[in-house]
Amino acid sequence: MGEANVFNVKYPIIQAGMAGGATSPQLVAAVSNYGGLGTIGGGYMSPDNLRKAIQKVKTLTNQPFAVNLFIPEQSFTAEEIAVHSKRGMELTHSFRNRFGLTTKTVEKVQESFEQQFEVVLEEQVPVFSFTFGVPTDNQVAALKAAGIVTCGTATTVEEAIHIEQVGIDAVVAQGSEAGGHRGSFIQSEYLPLIGTMALVPQIVDHVTIPVIAAGGIMDERGVAASFALGATCVQLGTAFLTTIESAAHPLHKEQLLQHNEEDTDVTYAFSGKAARGIRNAFIEAHTCTRLEEIPLIQFKMQ
Repeated sequence: MGEANVFNVKYPIIQAGMAGGATSPQLVAAVSNYGGLGTIGGGYMSPDNLRKAIQKVKTLTNQPFAVNLFIPEQSFTAEEIAVHSKRGMELTHSFRNRFGLTTKTVEKVQESFEQQFEVVLEEQVPVFSFTFGVPTDNQVAALKAAGIVTCGTATTVEEAIHIEQVGIDAVVAQGSEAGGHRGSFIQSEYLPLIGTMALVPQIVDHVTIPVIAAGGIMDERGVAASFALGATCVQLGTAFLTTIESAAHPLHKEQLLQHNEEDTDVTYAFSGKAARGIRNAFIEAHTCTRLEEIPLIQFKMQ
């Protein structure tokens, strides 16, 4: 495993921290118990729920595991939240009618990263991974003082170099094939969509910290190819979603098993941030090519 031992696991396999509820404590613990690194996708969790999930994982495994959080990018005023929320309800009205869903109040998803971060420190989580940016210098220092291993997400060489420069222990090279949100955080005129097998060796050539390959890796062939290109570990997300332990909705699991490589798109429709998902009526109804054309911010139904 070489440098992959930075995570202190038997096998160089990481289960991605997929926010939204799929990464149940049972899934996280199962991956860790089998020798990989299970990850709680804590991006949308309240600090209290994050703490409960961490504590539950600890009752199910004594092996290392990780928590993945979103680095905050921007804040919104109450007026901006109200405008975006109203527009979001308008855009989803036809779908709620179609499926007989009652209209509910909309609230911006703005869990306190600072409070989530404190939970990670207080619970002495073995590994802290993150996306959409990098922690502050003080936060990195606090993680190091607590003996917590850190891992950031990069979609370009420039982002990977920045992650190493701030003192992070490892970097995930997220290729364009990855499901879910793009982890890009350095502004570019175009959305970085560099394939995994092209991105990994470029990042390996420019950083000295361990590189984790992510994006489209589903079996031993993808793992072997990643290692050949210089990765010391691989991260898989979608491959774990249809497991028994996964808390993904049964219909979600069914859709994943029924579709193939031609059936996904990168869309801004769900959260206003670029993400890869299975093409469906909602995506097709809200297709756009530029982020600024989507008048939505991340929100949730209450």
